[in-house]
Amino acid sequence: MTDKQLTTHDALEDPRNADILIYVNGSLYRREDAKVSVYDSGFMLGDGMWEGMRLYDGVWAFFDEHMDRFFGACKAVSLDPGLTREGIAQALAETQAANGMTTDVHCRLMATRGMKVRPFQHPALSQSGPTFVIIMEHSKPADRLASAGIRLATVPQVRGLPHSQDAKYNSHSKLNCVIACLQAEQAGADEALMLDPHGFVNTTNACNFFIVRNGQVWTSTGDYCMNGVTRQKVIDLCRANDIPVFERNFSLVDAYSADEAFLTGTFGAQTPVAQIDGKPIGSSDRPVMARINQLYKQLIANHVAEKTPQP
Repeated sequence: MTDKQLTTHDALEDPRNADILIYVNGSLYRREDAKVSVYDSGFMLGDGMWEGMRLYDGVWAFFDEHMDRFFGACKAVSLDPGLTREGIAQALAETQAANGMTTDVHCRLMATRGMKVRPFQHPALSQSGPTFVIIMEHSKPADRLASAGIRLATVPQVRGLPHSQDAKYNSHSKLNCVIACLQAEQAGADEALMLDPHGFVNTTNACNFFIVRNGQVWTSTGDYCMNGVTRQKVIDLCRANDIPVFERNFSLVDAYSADEAFLTGTFGAQTPVAQIDGKPIGSSDRPVMARINQLYKQLIANHVAEKTPQP
C-alpha cells in the first residue's frame, strides 16, 4: 500500500496528551500511573461497557443520549457501574478541570465488572465492585480525513445477530470489529465495511455508514448496527430540513453506485468515504454531506448555547 493509511479516529498530534490525568475509581493518576489489575474482568474477558463523548466549549455534547445508551447497556448485562448519571457528570467535571480542558476534547468512559477473585468467566467471581475509568485527550480530527476521505473494503466478518452479541452493546468485547479492521487492512483499505447476516450493507468496524443517491440519504435499518448517537442526530437533521432519509436494507450494488458516502461517529462527526473496494465514490464536493455537516455544526452550537449557564 503506497498511500498513507487513515482511520476514522486520526487526530492531530497534541503534546499536552503526554501529561494528562486519568480518572480511575475516584482518583486521578498521571498517564503512566493509571493502571487496572490483570484480574480485572474488562482485561480478562472484555466484560464491560464504554462511551465516547466530545467536549465542545465546555459542554459534553448530547450527554443525556450517551448516558441513556450507557445505562441501558449496563442494565441489560446486570452491570452496576457504581456511579449515577449525576456521579458521572461530576467525575467528568473533575477530570476536565484537573486537565484544564475546555474544547476539542475526546473522552472514553469505561466501566467493567471489576476485579475477579480467580481468573475464570463467571460474573460472580467479580466481588470487589466495578472498575470505572475516564480517559480524556486533547483531540481534533486530522484535516486529511475531510480532504482525502476514507477507503473502505468489504470484509468477510459480519455484524452478528442480536442473540449472538448485539451490536447495540458498546462493549469492551470488540474482537469482531478488530478482525474486520484487520481484514480491511490486509485488503489495502483504511477500514472495513461490514455486512449484516443477510448480506446487506451495515456499518464499518468503527462508525455508522450512509450513502447518498439522487439526493436521498440512505442508511441501514439499524437492526444489526450500533445505535450511534451521531447517526440518530443525522437522521433527525435530515427529517427536520427536508432532506429525504431512509433506514432500509440496501446492497453493495447501491453503495458502489452512490453519489456520495460518509461515516458518522462522535469523534469525526461526518467523515467522507473516497472508495469502496477500490471503486471511487462520487466527486470531491459531496454537496449533501457538506450540507449535513453544516447543519450538524449548527446543532452543536445550539446545544452548547442551551447547556451553557447564563451570567
